[in-house]
Amino acid sequence: MTILEQIVATKRLEVAARMQAIPLEQIKKLSEGLQPGRSLKKALMESSTGIISEFKRKSPSKGFIHPDANVKEIVLSYQEAGCAGVSVLTDTDYFGGTISDFKEARAVLNCPLLRKDFIVDPYQLYESKILGADVILLIAACLTPDEAYDLGELAHELEMEVLLEIHNEKELEYISRYTDIVGVNNRNLKVFETDVQISFDLASKIPSDRVKISESGLSDPTTVKELRNVGYQGFLMGEAFMKNDQPGAELATFIKELYD
Repeated sequence: MTILEQIVATKRLEVAARMQAIPLEQIKKLSEGLQPGRSLKKALMESSTGIISEFKRKSPSKGFIHPDANVKEIVLSYQEAGCAGVSVLTDTDYFGGTISDFKEARAVLNCPLLRKDFIVDPYQLYESKILGADVILLIAACLTPDEAYDLGELAHELEMEVLLEIHNEKELEYISRYTDIVGVNNRNLKVFETDVQISFDLASKIPSDRVKISESGLSDPTTVKELRNVGYQGFLMGEAFMKNDQPGAELATFIKELYD
């Protein structure tokens, strides 16, 4: 099994266990009548930086990056530094994130908040709505085009936006009417190797009416400027900030360097 296949298999077991604890019909009822999500798409289009800052404790390839990170302090420092939105990982086994992390971030943030996880079941969308997610991530490599379409449709019904993550030209077929943002992941999730050239190669192939972002392997302001020049409006960055003692200060420095 590839790393991604292991993650997805684990995720399906995890979701099944949560459904045993709180049945689907119950979680559907809990998700009713909640406020519409904030628009990350709009925030990116209006942002001068386009940076989506990620709260991330660890990765499968590098282990712990910032194990004792304080969620509230870091996400608030991101917001104060001028990010367009914040991403919080909720996968525990492979990324060290928790649903509690997301709740803590939601309690203090006003900017759009992305729930970063491996979404494989509608149950997770109702759960995301209850948690206060504005945007959910759908990873093409984890889903069939029909599954991505159906999950995207449900996300919109729940008034959340969809960030569709792709990695190659073939996955462009996953883009649908329910795709608000297209994210090009520079990291191959099957082997966890990173190559920013992937974003450059796919830039002109993504429909021009979609907001597009580049994800993973971004640490140099020059690269972000070059990606912006080929049409990217957003940049999902986590490790570049989280490996430092003060991620928010690192973000502020990065933003300053974008304009030097």
